Amino acid sequence: FCRTRYPDNDADALAMTQTRVSTKDPVAINHFGECCCLGTNGQQKDVPRAITLWTKAAELGSIKALFNLGIRYENGDGVEQDKAKAVQFYKKAAMHGWVEARHNLGCCEVRMGNSDRAVRHFL
Repeated sequence: FCRTRYPDNDADALAMTQTRVSTKDPVAINHFGECCCLGTNGQQKDVPRAITLWTKAAELGSIKALFNLGIRYENGDGVEQDKAKAVQFYKKAAMHGWVEARHNLGCCEVRMGNSDRAVRHFL
């Protein structure tokens, strides 16, 4: 897949993504979840489906999917809002080097009144 030229239309892009999804590629599954969440690449906006796809991608090792799940749980977008679960997803993503997850952890700590812990995430 890595040397295949990216398609210039939504139908071909969707077909390429679905081929990679069928091989259980966590990056492709995460990407397909983002398409479902945003309603891009010919997909209807379907946040619950995106949550399902991100959960699968996270189980297969996608760090970005962990981050995406954290955002959804923090904001209650497509799932019941659960700040504790959001923090868990952010921690997992941050431990694997996802910088934005570390930043969001710092923001969560600030909101909980733990400014000393927040500073550690921001440094």
